[in-house]
Amino acid sequence: MDKIAERVFALKRADLRKLREYGFKENEAGEFCLSCDIAEGRMRLGITAAADGSVRTKVTDVDTDDPYTLFLVEDAVGGFVGSVRADYERVLTDIAAKCFDREVFESGAAKAVLAYAERKYGNSAEYLWEKFPSNAILRRSDNNKWYAALLTVRADRLGLADGGVHEVLDLRGKPEFVARVPDGERFFPGYHMNKKHWFTVLLDGSVPDDEICRLLGESYVLAAK
Repeated sequence: MDKIAERVFALKRADLRKLREYGFKENEAGEFCLSCDIAEGRMRLGITAAADGSVRTKVTDVDTDDPYTLFLVEDAVGGFVGSVRADYERVLTDIAAKCFDREVFESGAAKAVLAYAERKYGNSAEYLWEKFPSNAILRRSDNNKWYAALLTVRADRLGLADGGVHEVLDLRGKPEFVARVPDGERFFPGYHMNKKHWFTVLLDGSVPDDEICRLLGESYVLAAK
């Protein structure tokens, strides 16, 4: 993908149902394809969402059917080049917003948390920080209070020595529970949170999904106050 497409589709995965509803057609290879005119009908944009989640794009001249790539050159200027670039990004951004879901977290535990919050409370992850696209929060719909934060954290920030990067979950807890739960292996003091009222769970499979969802439910209740 070019830089514009990479930025627009970063950390996103296509929803096949939404692609169909948008107007994409499936070909024999199982890819979903769409074409539309841009730049006042002088150029044609083709978008293909492959089975592996990748996206390919191609802009061609309507009259000659020749590929047009000048708009991808950052230093290229001019009214026509600018209009092609603007239309290209506008269409891709619209498709990304309407047909793709944000997919940041890889662990099964993180995905279980997000699915549970959606199913149980109707809450979806919110990505609030442009500089930290791998961090998200869950908040109650009635009072907007956070009851969870999903974060990607370096091991050394947790006091772990493996040198890796881990997905973790910040949750609310009663002070007496928060004070005793950290064990330095699965549970930790609240990362970037008030350590009297928040604790952190490592989402590496060491804590069963059903226990994590139970703790998430308790955090949800505490956020009502």
